[in-house]
Amino acid sequence: MRVWDQRQANALISSHEQPGKCFAASMHGHRAVVGTAGRHVLVWDVRHTAEPEQRRESSLKYQTRSIACYTDGTGFALASTEGRVAMEYFDPAPAVQANKYAFKCHRATVRGVDTVYPVNALAFHPTFGTFASGGCDGLVNVWDGGNKKRLCQFRKYPTSIASLAFNKDGTKLAIASSYTFEEGERDHPLDEVFIRTITENEAKPKAKSAAKK
Repeated sequence: MRVWDQRQANALISSHEQPGKCFAASMHGHRAVVGTAGRHVLVWDVRHTAEPEQRRESSLKYQTRSIACYTDGTGFALASTEGRVAMEYFDPAPAVQANKYAFKCHRATVRGVDTVYPVNALAFHPTFGTFASGGCDGLVNVWDGGNKKRLCQFRKYPTSIASLAFNKDGTKLAIASSYTFEEGERDHPLDEVFIRTITENEAKPKAKSAAKK
């Protein structure tokens, strides 16, 4: 992991060896989260980089593909090759850790066979705190992590979703459609980037129903 300050002419601040190949990283405030081979997850405070702030093992059983920090800075989402997303928190207090969970996504029945697709990309909406996931099924889902619900699913893209990014106010989502070789060498569509306008109805959490009296 390398830490950069692009305000300086010599932008590289420091470089830090990780326990394995780095597959994913995300940053919020002074924290950087790195997911590596061997299911290692390291939380770094970039102000004090002598040692990681936390060393964890992924709560998912398979290789990490994507990490994205929550917009409020309290934790991060982690996605794996096995069609799952885990919702994690930085605070090690047992009461906080009790709130973490994982869920299945980007799965389908194809010709009678249950098929699981890697989740390659995660991106949090900067205003609403909901997030988008993109998988090797060519689909993008938008999730309300707080209420554990899917808000919507976009139409299928030509091939695997390799990366996602919201713009500053969350009104647009950049979607990279690019084959990620999950099925080895084969003919595949050209790489493309789609810019999709995001409506409030697609990204804003739904109000919880009032409890019945």
